[in-house]
Amino acid sequence: MSEIQVLGREGQVNDAQQRVLRNTYALLGVSMVPTVIGAYVGLQMNFGWMAAHPFMFFIGFMAVMFGLFKLIAVNQNSGLGVWLLLAMTFAFGIMLGPILQHALHLRNGAEIVGLAAAGTGITFLTLAGIGSSPARDFSGIGKFLMIGLVLAIVAGLANLYFQVPALSLAISGVSVLIFSGYILYDVNQIVRGGQTNYVMATLNLYLDIYNLFVNLLNILLALLGNRE
Repeated sequence: MSEIQVLGREGQVNDAQQRVLRNTYALLGVSMVPTVIGAYVGLQMNFGWMAAHPFMFFIGFMAVMFGLFKLIAVNQNSGLGVWLLLAMTFAFGIMLGPILQHALHLRNGAEIVGLAAAGTGITFLTLAGIGSSPARDFSGIGKFLMIGLVLAIVAGLANLYFQVPALSLAISGVSVLIFSGYILYDVNQIVRGGQTNYVMATLNLYLDIYNLFVNLLNILLALLGNRE
């Protein structure tokens, strides 16, 4: 009897994990709507002030975003957490404005944006499929990804001052690997019970996908951009 009860409890946990995964994917899909709207708004904006003071802008933007992350975490179990998450994705959509403006001024810019979006989607679906197997444990890569992320942020801050194109490209290449690894890690955390809240799970995966797209787009613009 005790063995049957244990199996029942395990089945219930698995159902809960699948429910979190389904809700996460559903909210992740919804979050793309305010991102697209925000990107359209960003395309109409003048970001000259950001280019003039990139370091101060980065610090201010990160302070605001971390404040939003904290508010989402505090309200993760209520509807307010969902609305805060959607507000954050709208803000991140606006911040796509500068790179999209640059891309769309190129002759093949629209094709490059589409290629980056397709590459991001294929990468996500592939890695999410691998990470969604509870038999695989990717928890061990978490600390290595965090170290890599910190180093990439430090290098990115340094390059705001030095403005070295080759370093920017290298940072983007490393960042693509880091956020690809985070997709594996974050999806695997859901299916193995390490993440039980779908709002926080969506936040993590959204940031993975967003950063993967931006860095992949940066690489493709550098390699394929046609300025003639």
